[in-house]
Amino acid sequence: MVNRLIAHPAVRRVNFTGSTRVGRQVAITAARHLKRCVLELSGKAALIVLEDANLDAAVEAAAHGAFFNQGQICMSTERIILLDTIADAFVAKLVARTQELRAADPRRETAALGTLIHAAAAERVAALIRDAQDKGAELLVGGHVEGAVMQPAVVDHVASNMAIYHEESFGPVASILRVRDEDEALSIANDTEYGLASAIFSGNRDRALALAARLETGICHINGSTVYDDAAMPFGGMKASGYGRFGGETALDEFTELRWIALHPEGKRHPL
Repeated sequence: MVNRLIAHPAVRRVNFTGSTRVGRQVAITAARHLKRCVLELSGKAALIVLEDANLDAAVEAAAHGAFFNQGQICMSTERIILLDTIADAFVAKLVARTQELRAADPRRETAALGTLIHAAAAERVAALIRDAQDKGAELLVGGHVEGAVMQPAVVDHVASNMAIYHEESFGPVASILRVRDEDEALSIANDTEYGLASAIFSGNRDRALALAARLETGICHINGSTVYDDAAMPFGGMKASGYGRFGGETALDEFTELRWIALHPEGKRHPL
């Protein structure tokens, strides 16, 4: 079906938002028919919190980024990277904020959070949490699953030997990674095949901007949530998060053709 759609002569561009796995298939098919693509794919957004950050603001952004729409957003905050000096204080605040949230089936009752797309998705996320626990992580709050409903979870001491470190959870899980310094925070933030969104919290704007320039993501928000979009801005990622940008003036290049039409003077000679 995808092949027939892309091959149709009326299709000049392909704009796909979805998983990296399907995005690769779309790109291969589009290349076969010489059609340009804009691909906005999976993410593993990191939120870095430096020691000079406003912790209350950072906690609110982390909760919003990790749990909004039950974490089922490409820009969701998948990894919260904390400097050791403020990690305990931040985690305590995030746990308290998470305990104020509750998920429920909106067809039966009203709650801050709803359901995942289906029960299998909830079980997949729960399996990621169990794998992390088996390898040394600590589930501080949440994680209970009932059908497609999963309570928002905070998992501390996540490390690179755990599946949740690498895989997009696409669920309501805030993974905590603790680091010694800014360089280690940057190294971990870039240690992923994805590169869509990121965020940095710091009280020093110049310091945050310098760090943002070194992040391998198409989008970086300073003192804001990873979950944010603006139709006037160029939205898109790097690495396995896709290529191309939609939004703003950038989309003009993606979805139009630049042509050269020359008007020559009458009688112009063309010597052999």
